[in-house]
Amino acid sequence: MAALAVNPERLPFRTGTKGAVRVGFGALDDRPIVAISIDPRDGQTALTSSDGESLAVAAQMALEKRVPLVASIASSGSDVEEGVAAMHSWGHAARAIVRCSGIVPLVFAVDGPAVAAPAMLLGLADLVVMTADSYAFVTGPHMVRQFTGEQLTNAQLGGADMHAHTSGVASIVVADGAVAQSMIGTLLSYMPAHCDELPPQWGSDDPPTRSVPQVCDIIPESSSGSYDVRRIIEAVTDVGSFLELRAAFAPNLVTGFATVAGRSVGIVANQPQSLAGTLDIGASQKGARFVAMCDAFNLPLVTFVDTSGFYPGKDLEWRGMIRYGAQMAFAYARARVPRVCVTLRKSYGGAYIVMDSKYMGNDLSIAWPSAQIAVMGAKGAVEILHRRASPQEREDYEVAYEERLLNPYIAAERGSVDRVIDPADTRTEVARSLDMLATKREKLARRRHDNTPL
Repeated sequence: MAALAVNPERLPFRTGTKGAVRVGFGALDDRPIVAISIDPRDGQTALTSSDGESLAVAAQMALEKRVPLVASIASSGSDVEEGVAAMHSWGHAARAIVRCSGIVPLVFAVDGPAVAAPAMLLGLADLVVMTADSYAFVTGPHMVRQFTGEQLTNAQLGGADMHAHTSGVASIVVADGAVAQSMIGTLLSYMPAHCDELPPQWGSDDPPTRSVPQVCDIIPESSSGSYDVRRIIEAVTDVGSFLELRAAFAPNLVTGFATVAGRSVGIVANQPQSLAGTLDIGASQKGARFVAMCDAFNLPLVTFVDTSGFYPGKDLEWRGMIRYGAQMAFAYARARVPRVCVTLRKSYGGAYIVMDSKYMGNDLSIAWPSAQIAVMGAKGAVEILHRRASPQEREDYEVAYEERLLNPYIAAERGSVDRVIDPADTRTEVARSLDMLATKREKLARRRHDNTPL
């Protein structure tokens, strides 16, 4: 990977130390950063104790100067010949990086191997960019074969495709190092330099009052019909501004950056094309992590809701759906940034609550006339309330239930929805809301830290 603009003209430091890590002040798209890059000598990618110390110094410098920390990782792990000294330095580096978390953006790229301790650092990053032929794992194929007997290649065990689809480690996968560097610059363009700064304001020729009548044709007439929620996101946000993150992981929830009238925002949306937009463990983790990051760096949140609830199943319950679902609720309830929620269609049960409902503290709750906000859908409610009814009676009860309860006006009467709007006005309403909330400030409680349901 390119050296991420670390060069003598960009003030390198620790130039006299031995090792493969180079650190210094750099720039991406003219934005100051502290950059870390690997420059292996003689093909040696194992990192020494000196390299770990360099990482720690770079993290401390990013924290002191309040600029993003950007790292390019290509390492086979700690130097075996140095033994415990190399391990100690990696622990020191991890601690320094953790101190940066939530204060300055942490964006790491992988363009080669990331094995053992370097791989663990990826889990600390806010955003991870992987090149197509890179790989990352804590224990490699040899150890896996010894312990389990499975024969796996590097790509099968920890390739970029696996991390994009299965583990969720990769935020974005790109072709090569040059594209990775460009992508990091794009990601940082949505974010402030540090937590006490507002995100950059983009110039936009897209009028905030632009009508979006096309969204009316996206949602099918059937309440169970599928559609791509990204088409609605792209219509409401500034043209060409939506950048989806972790697209292949837990695709039943869409997350990403965008701008609305030039203002950077975080987008969270249920995706009816996958698992009918229900929430499962992966989606809850994905959403909670993204909401927490946006809250840390002052990005307003716009949430598009269309979900019938949490995905049911013994496997999910046994694996801890309660704990993981709580992560989503926790992240939204803790968020202090401006929050606008748009209910497009279904919003049922516990998923209604955790998808930034009014009672989770959103600032503005908007609904389309097609919104259905209730404990559950008509069919499920009738099966519980009228289980002994004949099939014809059940149909009649379902129609009556839908007419009486499955509309946004009931929720509006109770204050759960602030406004029911024409879908064509969604962009205008969201832009106006974000403009109104631009000066929002909340006093944070004095405490050491909260106890996230990890």
